[in-house]
Amino acid sequence: MAKPKTKFFCTECGYESPKWFGKCPGCQEWNSMVEETESVVKTQGMNAPIFQSKEKAQSIINIESDKEPRILTGIGELNRVLGGGIVPGSLVLVGGDPGIGKSTLLLQTSHALTTQGLRVLYISGEESVRQTKLRADRLGALSAELYVLCETNMESIEEAIEQIQPQFLVIDSIQTVFMPEVTSAPGSVTQVRECTTRFMRIAKIRGIATVLVGHVTKEGAIAGPRMLEHMVDCVLYFEGERHHTYRLLRAVKNRFGSTNEIGIFEMGEIGLTEVENPSELFLSERPLGVAGSAVVASMEGTRPVLVELQALVAATHFPSPRRMCTGMDHQRMALIIAVLEKRMGMFLQNQDAYLNVAGGVKLDEPAVDLAVAISIASSFRDIPTKPYDVFFGEVGLTGEVRGVSRAEMRVKEAAKLGFRRVIMPEKSMKGWKHPQDIQIIGVSTVADALAVALD
Repeated sequence: MAKPKTKFFCTECGYESPKWFGKCPGCQEWNSMVEETESVVKTQGMNAPIFQSKEKAQSIINIESDKEPRILTGIGELNRVLGGGIVPGSLVLVGGDPGIGKSTLLLQTSHALTTQGLRVLYISGEESVRQTKLRADRLGALSAELYVLCETNMESIEEAIEQIQPQFLVIDSIQTVFMPEVTSAPGSVTQVRECTTRFMRIAKIRGIATVLVGHVTKEGAIAGPRMLEHMVDCVLYFEGERHHTYRLLRAVKNRFGSTNEIGIFEMGEIGLTEVENPSELFLSERPLGVAGSAVVASMEGTRPVLVELQALVAATHFPSPRRMCTGMDHQRMALIIAVLEKRMGMFLQNQDAYLNVAGGVKLDEPAVDLAVAISIASSFRDIPTKPYDVFFGEVGLTGEVRGVSRAEMRVKEAAKLGFRRVIMPEKSMKGWKHPQDIQIIGVSTVADALAVALD
Protein backbone atom coordinates (compact mmCIF):
# COMPACT_ATOMS: atom_id res chain seq x y z
CA MET A 1 0.00 0.00 0.00
CA ALA A 2 1.42 3.35 -1.00
CA LYS A 3 2.23 5.80 1.72
CA PRO A 4 -0.29 8.67 1.75
CA LYS A 5 1.17 11.95 0.61
CA THR A 6 0.80 15.09 2.67
CA LYS A 7 0.76 18.75 1.74
CA PHE A 8 0.91 21.94 3.73
CA PHE A 9 -1.72 24.63 3.22
CA CYS A 10 -1.71 28.23 4.40
CA THR A 11 -4.87 29.01 6.35
CA GLU A 12 -4.65 32.67 5.34
CA CYS A 13 -4.16 32.61 1.56
CA GLY A 14 -4.44 28.92 0.58
CA TYR A 15 -0.81 28.60 -0.55
CA GLU A 16 0.20 24.94 -1.11
CA SER A 17 3.64 23.50 -0.44
CA PRO A 18 5.11 19.98 -0.14
CA LYS A 19 7.05 21.06 2.95
CA TRP A 20 6.39 23.16 6.02
CA PHE A 21 7.39 26.83 6.25
CA GLY A 22 7.44 28.96 9.36
CA LYS A 23 6.42 31.94 7.23
CA CYS A 24 4.08 31.50 4.27
CA PRO A 25 5.84 32.44 1.00
CA GLY A 26 2.53 33.65 -0.40
CA CYS A 27 1.20 36.08 2.21
CA GLN A 28 4.21 36.35 4.56
CA GLU A 29 2.16 35.25 7.59
CA TRP A 30 3.89 33.34 10.39
CA ASN A 31 2.70 29.92 11.70
CA SER A 32 -0.15 29.67 9.19
CA MET A 33 0.86 26.40 7.47
CA VAL A 34 -1.16 23.29 8.38
CA GLU A 35 -0.60 19.72 7.24
CA GLU A 36 -3.27 17.77 5.34
CA THR A 37 -3.34 14.42 3.60
CA GLU A 38 -3.35 14.73 -0.17
CA SER A 39 -6.16 12.72 -1.74
CA VAL A 40 -7.09 12.09 -5.34
CA VAL A 41 -10.83 12.66 -5.54
CA LYS A 42 -12.60 10.85 -8.38
CA THR A 43 -15.77 12.83 -8.96
CA GLN A 44 -17.63 14.19 -11.96
CA GLY A 45 -15.84 17.48 -11.38
CA MET A 46 -16.95 20.23 -13.71
CA ASN A 47 -19.08 17.69 -15.62
CA ALA A 48 -21.46 17.38 -12.67
CA PRO A 49 -25.02 18.59 -13.38
CA ILE A 50 -24.71 21.45 -10.92
CA PHE A 51 -21.81 22.94 -12.89
CA GLN A 52 -23.54 22.66 -16.26
CA SER A 53 -24.40 26.06 -17.73
CA LYS A 54 -25.67 26.86 -21.24
CA GLU A 55 -25.12 30.60 -21.00
CA LYS A 56 -23.18 32.28 -23.78
CA ALA A 57 -20.97 35.35 -23.75
CA GLN A 58 -22.82 38.61 -24.43
CA SER A 59 -21.76 42.10 -25.34
CA ILE A 60 -21.84 44.28 -22.27
CA ILE A 61 -23.97 46.92 -24.01
CA ASN A 62 -26.70 44.31 -24.67
CA ILE A 63 -26.99 43.25 -21.01
CA GLU A 64 -29.95 44.74 -19.19
CA SER A 65 -28.87 46.93 -16.28
CA ASP A 66 -32.02 46.65 -14.19
CA LYS A 67 -31.64 47.18 -10.48
CA GLU A 68 -30.96 43.95 -8.63
CA PRO A 69 -34.11 42.80 -6.81
CA ARG A 70 -33.80 42.47 -3.07
CA ILE A 71 -35.63 40.56 -0.37
CA LEU A 72 -36.42 42.60 2.73
CA THR A 73 -35.59 40.51 5.78
CA GLY A 74 -38.08 42.19 8.10
CA ILE A 75 -35.15 43.32 10.31
CA GLY A 76 -34.27 46.93 9.51
CA GLU A 77 -30.74 46.86 10.93
CA LEU A 78 -29.84 43.79 8.86
CA ASN A 79 -31.31 45.39 5.73
CA ARG A 80 -29.17 48.48 6.37
CA VAL A 81 -25.93 46.49 6.61
CA LEU A 82 -26.72 44.39 3.53
CA GLY A 83 -27.44 47.52 1.49
CA GLY A 84 -31.24 47.32 1.38
CA GLY A 85 -31.99 43.61 1.76
CA ILE A 86 -30.79 40.21 0.61
CA VAL A 87 -30.07 39.72 -3.09
CA PRO A 88 -31.43 36.41 -4.48
CA GLY A 89 -28.58 34.09 -5.41
CA SER A 90 -26.08 35.85 -3.16
CA LEU A 91 -23.69 34.05 -0.79
CA VAL A 92 -23.24 35.72 2.61
CA LEU A 93 -20.69 34.75 5.26
CA VAL A 94 -21.45 35.64 8.90
CA GLY A 95 -18.72 35.36 11.55
CA GLY A 96 -18.53 36.12 15.23
CA ASP A 97 -17.36 34.87 18.62
CA PRO A 98 -19.05 31.79 20.13
CA GLY A 99 -22.28 32.67 21.92
CA ILE A 100 -22.48 36.17 20.44
CA GLY A 101 -25.86 35.50 18.80
CA LYS A 102 -25.21 34.43 15.20
CA SER A 103 -27.68 31.54 15.27
CA THR A 104 -30.24 33.68 17.08
CA LEU A 105 -30.01 36.41 14.45
CA LEU A 106 -30.33 33.99 11.54
CA LEU A 107 -33.23 32.10 13.12
CA GLN A 108 -35.11 35.36 13.68
CA THR A 109 -34.33 36.38 10.09
CA SER A 110 -35.57 33.03 8.81
CA HIS A 111 -38.85 33.44 10.68
CA ALA A 112 -39.28 37.00 9.38
CA LEU A 113 -38.81 35.78 5.81
CA THR A 114 -41.40 33.03 6.22
CA THR A 115 -43.98 35.65 7.20
CA GLN A 116 -43.49 37.07 3.68
CA GLY A 117 -44.34 33.74 2.09
CA LEU A 118 -40.79 32.53 1.47
CA ARG A 119 -39.66 28.99 2.12
CA VAL A 120 -36.59 28.72 4.35
CA LEU A 121 -34.27 25.77 5.02
CA TYR A 122 -32.16 26.02 8.17
CA ILE A 123 -29.40 23.39 8.28
CA SER A 124 -27.54 23.02 11.57
CA GLY A 125 -24.45 20.90 11.92
CA GLU A 126 -23.90 21.73 15.59
CA GLU A 127 -27.37 21.41 17.14
CA SER A 128 -30.08 18.79 16.90
CA VAL A 129 -33.49 19.68 15.53
CA ARG A 130 -34.88 19.56 19.07
CA GLN A 131 -32.33 22.09 20.29
CA THR A 132 -33.19 24.35 17.36
CA LYS A 133 -36.90 23.92 18.18
CA LEU A 134 -36.25 24.99 21.80
CA ARG A 135 -34.56 28.17 20.60
CA ALA A 136 -37.38 28.82 18.15
CA ASP A 137 -39.94 28.44 20.97
CA ARG A 138 -38.07 31.00 23.06
CA LEU A 139 -37.80 33.43 20.16
CA GLY A 140 -41.32 32.88 18.91
CA ALA A 141 -39.91 31.86 15.51
CA LEU A 142 -42.38 29.13 14.58
CA SER A 143 -43.66 28.85 11.04
CA ALA A 144 -44.83 26.07 8.73
CA GLU A 145 -42.49 27.32 5.97
CA LEU A 146 -39.38 27.10 8.17
CA TYR A 147 -37.72 23.71 7.65
CA VAL A 148 -34.97 22.52 10.00
CA LEU A 149 -32.42 19.81 9.26
CA CYS A 150 -29.48 18.48 11.27
CA GLU A 151 -26.99 17.30 8.67
CA THR A 152 -23.31 17.68 7.81
CA ASN A 153 -23.00 15.47 4.72
CA MET A 154 -22.87 17.62 1.59
CA GLU A 155 -24.67 15.03 -0.53
CA SER A 156 -27.57 14.78 1.93
CA ILE A 157 -27.77 18.57 2.09
CA GLU A 158 -28.05 18.77 -1.70
CA GLU A 159 -30.85 16.19 -1.63
CA ALA A 160 -32.72 18.26 0.97
CA ILE A 161 -32.30 21.41 -1.12
CA GLU A 162 -33.61 19.57 -4.20
CA GLN A 163 -36.60 18.26 -2.26
CA ILE A 164 -37.65 21.43 -0.39
CA GLN A 165 -36.67 24.05 -3.01
CA PRO A 166 -36.07 26.91 -0.53
CA GLN A 167 -35.70 30.59 -1.39
CA PHE A 168 -33.44 31.17 1.63
CA LEU A 169 -30.81 28.77 2.94
CA VAL A 170 -28.82 28.90 6.19
CA ILE A 171 -25.77 26.68 6.85
CA ASP A 172 -24.71 26.68 10.51
CA SER A 173 -21.81 26.25 10.19
CA ILE A 174 -19.58 25.79 7.13
CA GLN A 175 -16.80 24.24 9.25
CA THR A 176 -19.02 21.25 10.11
CA VAL A 177 -20.00 20.35 6.53
CA PHE A 178 -17.94 17.74 4.70
CA MET A 179 -17.81 16.01 1.32
CA PRO A 180 -17.44 12.21 1.62
CA GLU A 181 -15.08 11.95 -1.37
CA VAL A 182 -12.57 14.29 0.32
CA THR A 183 -10.55 12.38 2.90
CA SER A 184 -9.58 15.32 5.11
CA ALA A 185 -11.52 16.06 8.29
CA PRO A 186 -14.44 18.54 8.43
CA GLY A 187 -13.21 22.08 8.99
CA SER A 188 -9.94 21.53 7.15
CA VAL A 189 -8.77 23.86 4.42
CA THR A 190 -9.73 21.46 1.64
CA GLN A 191 -13.18 20.66 3.03
CA VAL A 192 -14.08 24.30 3.66
CA ARG A 193 -12.91 25.32 0.19
CA GLU A 194 -14.71 22.52 -1.65
CA CYS A 195 -17.97 22.85 0.31
CA THR A 196 -18.04 26.63 -0.11
CA THR A 197 -17.50 26.22 -3.85
CA ARG A 198 -20.44 23.82 -4.01
CA PHE A 199 -22.71 26.17 -2.07
CA MET A 200 -21.64 29.06 -4.29
CA ARG A 201 -22.67 27.18 -7.42
CA ILE A 202 -25.99 26.18 -5.83
CA ALA A 203 -26.73 29.79 -4.88
CA LYS A 204 -25.81 31.24 -8.28
CA ILE A 205 -27.49 28.65 -10.50
CA ARG A 206 -30.69 28.17 -8.50
CA GLY A 207 -31.00 31.75 -7.25
CA ILE A 208 -31.11 30.75 -3.58
CA ALA A 209 -29.98 33.40 -1.09
CA THR A 210 -27.51 31.47 1.08
CA VAL A 211 -25.97 32.40 4.42
CA LEU A 212 -22.93 30.55 5.77
CA VAL A 213 -21.98 30.80 9.44
CA GLY A 214 -18.23 30.75 10.03
CA HIS A 215 -16.23 30.07 13.17
CA VAL A 216 -13.62 32.63 14.20
CA THR A 217 -10.08 32.20 15.47
CA LYS A 218 -8.75 33.61 18.73
CA GLU A 219 -7.53 36.66 16.76
CA GLY A 220 -11.11 37.34 15.63
CA ALA A 221 -10.71 36.34 11.96
CA ILE A 222 -12.94 33.76 10.30
CA ALA A 223 -11.42 30.30 10.58
CA GLY A 224 -10.38 28.52 7.41
CA PRO A 225 -8.60 29.66 4.27
CA ARG A 226 -8.53 33.37 3.52
CA MET A 227 -9.95 32.66 0.09
CA LEU A 228 -13.25 31.84 1.81
CA GLU A 229 -13.88 35.57 2.18
CA HIS A 230 -12.97 36.14 -1.48
CA MET A 231 -15.46 33.55 -2.72
CA VAL A 232 -18.56 34.96 -1.02
CA ASP A 233 -20.47 38.11 -1.96
CA CYS A 234 -20.77 39.59 1.51
CA VAL A 235 -18.82 39.16 4.76
CA LEU A 236 -20.51 40.21 8.01
CA TYR A 237 -19.01 40.24 11.49
CA PHE A 238 -21.23 40.05 14.55
CA GLU A 239 -19.38 41.80 17.37
CA GLY A 240 -19.96 42.65 21.00
CA GLU A 241 -18.88 42.01 24.55
CA ARG A 242 -20.45 39.21 26.53
CA HIS A 243 -21.01 41.43 29.56
CA HIS A 244 -22.77 44.02 27.37
CA THR A 245 -26.27 43.48 26.04
CA TYR A 246 -25.85 45.15 22.67
CA ARG A 247 -24.31 43.68 19.52
CA LEU A 248 -22.84 45.30 16.41
CA LEU A 249 -23.28 43.86 12.92
CA ARG A 250 -20.61 45.17 10.57
CA ALA A 251 -19.91 44.47 6.89
CA VAL A 252 -16.28 44.18 5.81
CA LYS A 253 -17.14 43.13 2.24
CA ASN A 254 -20.32 43.77 0.27
CA ARG A 255 -20.64 43.47 -3.50
CA PHE A 256 -24.17 44.88 -3.40
CA GLY A 257 -23.80 47.81 -1.02
CA SER A 258 -21.62 49.89 1.27
CA THR A 259 -19.28 48.50 3.90
CA ASN A 260 -19.59 51.60 6.09
CA GLU A 261 -22.95 50.72 7.63
CA ILE A 262 -23.42 49.07 11.02
CA GLY A 263 -26.45 47.45 12.59
CA ILE A 264 -27.00 47.65 16.33
CA PHE A 265 -28.99 45.09 18.30
CA GLU A 266 -29.73 44.50 21.95
CA MET A 267 -29.77 40.95 23.32
CA GLY A 268 -32.68 40.11 25.60
CA GLU A 269 -34.65 37.13 26.82
CA ILE A 270 -36.72 37.01 23.65
CA GLY A 271 -33.75 37.35 21.33
CA LEU A 272 -32.25 40.30 19.47
CA THR A 273 -34.13 43.57 19.20
CA GLU A 274 -33.16 46.49 16.98
CA VAL A 275 -31.72 49.67 18.47
CA GLU A 276 -33.21 52.47 16.39
CA ASN A 277 -31.42 55.31 18.22
CA PRO A 278 -27.90 54.12 19.12
CA SER A 279 -26.79 57.56 20.33
CA GLU A 280 -29.10 57.36 23.34
CA LEU A 281 -27.71 53.92 24.14
CA PHE A 282 -24.06 54.99 24.03
CA LEU A 283 -24.67 58.17 26.06
CA SER A 284 -27.03 56.69 28.66
CA GLU A 285 -24.29 56.32 31.33
CA ARG A 286 -22.26 59.42 30.52
CA PRO A 287 -20.99 61.28 33.61
CA LEU A 288 -21.52 65.05 33.67
CA GLY A 289 -18.95 67.60 34.79
CA VAL A 290 -15.98 65.20 34.72
CA ALA A 291 -12.63 66.18 33.21
CA GLY A 292 -11.56 64.10 30.22
CA SER A 293 -15.05 63.37 28.87
CA ALA A 294 -16.17 64.65 25.46
CA VAL A 295 -18.98 63.72 23.06
CA VAL A 296 -18.16 63.28 19.37
CA ALA A 297 -20.58 63.22 16.44
CA SER A 298 -19.36 60.38 14.26
CA MET A 299 -20.76 58.88 11.07
CA GLU A 300 -21.27 55.15 10.61
CA GLY A 301 -22.10 54.93 6.94
CA THR A 302 -25.17 57.15 6.46
CA ARG A 303 -26.09 57.17 10.15
CA PRO A 304 -24.87 59.81 12.63
CA VAL A 305 -23.89 58.36 15.99
CA LEU A 306 -22.98 60.34 19.12
CA VAL A 307 -20.38 58.59 21.24
CA GLU A 308 -18.53 59.54 24.42
CA LEU A 309 -14.73 59.70 24.46
CA GLN A 310 -12.96 59.34 27.80
CA ALA A 311 -9.34 60.39 28.30
CA LEU A 312 -7.13 60.02 31.34
CA VAL A 313 -3.76 61.80 31.57
CA ALA A 314 -1.64 60.98 34.63
CA ALA A 315 2.00 61.46 35.61
CA THR A 316 4.29 58.52 34.95
CA HIS A 317 7.23 57.21 36.96
CA PHE A 318 8.90 55.55 34.00
CA PRO A 319 11.20 57.03 31.35
CA SER A 320 8.81 56.14 28.54
CA PRO A 321 5.15 57.18 29.02
CA ARG A 322 2.37 54.78 28.10
CA ARG A 323 -0.07 55.46 25.28
CA MET A 324 -3.08 53.15 25.42
CA CYS A 325 -6.18 53.46 23.25
CA THR A 326 -9.37 51.41 23.00
CA GLY A 327 -11.84 51.86 20.18
CA MET A 328 -9.68 53.79 17.72
CA ASP A 329 -6.23 53.78 16.12
CA HIS A 330 -3.56 54.39 18.77
CA GLN A 331 -1.27 55.87 16.10
CA ARG A 332 -3.87 58.58 15.52
CA MET A 333 -3.93 59.25 19.24
CA ALA A 334 -0.13 59.62 19.32
CA LEU A 335 -0.32 62.08 16.41
CA ILE A 336 -2.86 64.28 18.23
CA ILE A 337 -0.75 64.23 21.40
CA ALA A 338 2.23 65.42 19.34
CA VAL A 339 0.11 68.27 17.93
CA LEU A 340 -0.94 69.31 21.45
CA GLU A 341 2.68 69.32 22.59
CA LYS A 342 4.06 71.23 19.62
CA ARG A 343 1.23 73.67 18.86
CA MET A 344 -0.37 74.12 22.27
CA GLY A 345 2.71 73.91 24.48
CA MET A 346 1.37 71.05 26.63
CA PHE A 347 4.18 69.09 28.24
CA LEU A 348 2.91 65.50 27.89
CA GLN A 349 6.26 63.72 27.66
CA ASN A 350 6.10 62.72 31.32
CA GLN A 351 2.38 61.82 31.26
CA ASP A 352 0.67 58.52 30.63
CA ALA A 353 -2.31 58.92 28.28
CA TYR A 354 -5.27 56.56 28.10
CA LEU A 355 -8.19 56.93 25.70
CA ASN A 356 -11.38 54.91 25.63
CA VAL A 357 -14.41 54.98 23.34
CA ALA A 358 -17.27 54.32 25.76
CA GLY A 359 -19.59 51.46 24.88
CA GLY A 360 -17.09 49.39 22.91
CA VAL A 361 -17.66 51.21 19.61
CA LYS A 362 -14.81 51.41 17.09
CA LEU A 363 -14.25 54.81 15.47
CA ASP A 364 -12.04 55.09 12.40
CA GLU A 365 -12.91 58.39 10.73
CA PRO A 366 -10.77 61.56 10.98
CA ALA A 367 -13.73 63.62 12.24
CA VAL A 368 -13.15 62.35 15.79
CA ASP A 369 -9.74 64.09 16.03
CA LEU A 370 -11.04 67.30 17.57
CA ALA A 371 -12.95 65.46 20.30
CA VAL A 372 -9.84 63.41 21.10
CA ALA A 373 -7.72 66.55 21.42
CA ILE A 374 -10.28 68.26 23.67
CA SER A 375 -10.73 65.21 25.91
CA ILE A 376 -6.94 64.81 26.39
CA ALA A 377 -6.51 68.54 27.08
CA SER A 378 -9.46 68.47 29.48
CA SER A 379 -7.92 65.65 31.50
CA PHE A 380 -4.45 67.22 31.44
CA ARG A 381 -5.71 70.61 32.66
CA ASP A 382 -8.34 68.98 34.90
CA ILE A 383 -11.04 71.24 33.44
CA PRO A 384 -14.32 69.52 32.47
CA THR A 385 -16.09 70.31 29.22
CA LYS A 386 -19.64 71.61 29.18
CA PRO A 387 -22.09 68.69 29.56
CA TYR A 388 -24.15 69.77 26.53
CA ASP A 389 -21.28 70.28 24.04
CA VAL A 390 -20.60 68.14 20.97
CA PHE A 391 -17.37 68.18 18.96
CA PHE A 392 -16.23 66.97 15.54
CA GLY A 393 -13.51 67.90 13.07
CA GLU A 394 -10.22 66.69 11.61
CA VAL A 395 -6.97 67.95 13.13
CA GLY A 396 -3.95 68.61 10.91
CA LEU A 397 -0.29 68.51 11.86
CA THR A 398 -0.05 72.29 11.90
CA GLY A 399 -2.88 72.54 14.44
CA GLU A 400 -5.61 73.51 11.99
CA VAL A 401 -9.14 72.05 12.13
CA ARG A 402 -10.16 70.74 8.74
CA GLY A 403 -13.66 70.39 7.40
CA VAL A 404 -15.54 67.07 7.36
CA SER A 405 -18.45 65.71 5.36
CA ARG A 406 -22.12 65.52 6.37
CA ALA A 407 -21.90 68.22 9.00
CA GLU A 408 -25.62 68.92 8.74
CA MET A 409 -26.58 65.37 9.73
CA ARG A 410 -24.21 65.43 12.71
CA VAL A 411 -25.63 68.73 13.98
CA LYS A 412 -29.24 67.58 13.58
CA GLU A 413 -28.52 64.41 15.55
CA ALA A 414 -26.98 66.47 18.37
CA ALA A 415 -29.96 68.83 18.40
CA LYS A 416 -32.39 65.90 18.49
CA LEU A 417 -30.73 64.54 21.64
CA GLY A 418 -30.91 67.87 23.46
CA PHE A 419 -27.35 69.17 23.09
CA ARG A 420 -27.09 72.94 23.12
CA ARG A 421 -23.76 73.69 21.45
CA VAL A 422 -21.68 72.22 18.63
CA ILE A 423 -17.99 73.07 18.13
CA MET A 424 -17.05 72.16 14.56
CA PRO A 425 -14.78 73.22 11.67
CA GLU A 426 -15.51 76.67 10.35
CA LYS A 427 -15.20 75.45 6.76
CA SER A 428 -18.03 72.95 7.25
CA MET A 429 -20.58 75.63 8.23
CA LYS A 430 -21.35 76.70 4.68
CA GLY A 431 -23.95 75.38 2.26
CA TRP A 432 -26.68 74.20 4.63
CA LYS A 433 -29.36 75.64 6.91
CA HIS A 434 -28.44 75.83 10.58
CA PRO A 435 -31.01 74.65 13.16
CA GLN A 436 -32.35 77.36 15.45
CA ASP A 437 -32.42 75.31 18.66
CA ILE A 438 -28.65 74.69 18.92
CA GLN A 439 -25.64 77.01 18.95
CA ILE A 440 -23.01 76.31 16.29
CA ILE A 441 -19.46 77.58 16.81
CA GLY A 442 -16.94 77.33 13.98
CA VAL A 443 -13.23 77.04 14.76
CA SER A 444 -10.21 77.02 12.48
CA THR A 445 -7.48 75.86 14.89
CA VAL A 446 -7.17 73.58 17.89
CA ALA A 447 -6.29 76.61 20.02
CA ASP A 448 -9.64 78.21 19.15
CA ALA A 449 -11.48 75.01 19.99
CA LEU A 450 -9.79 74.64 23.38
CA ALA A 451 -10.47 78.27 24.21
CA VAL A 452 -14.19 77.74 23.62
CA ALA A 453 -14.54 74.25 25.10
CA LEU A 454 -12.46 74.77 28.27
CA ASP A 455 -13.28 78.42 29.08
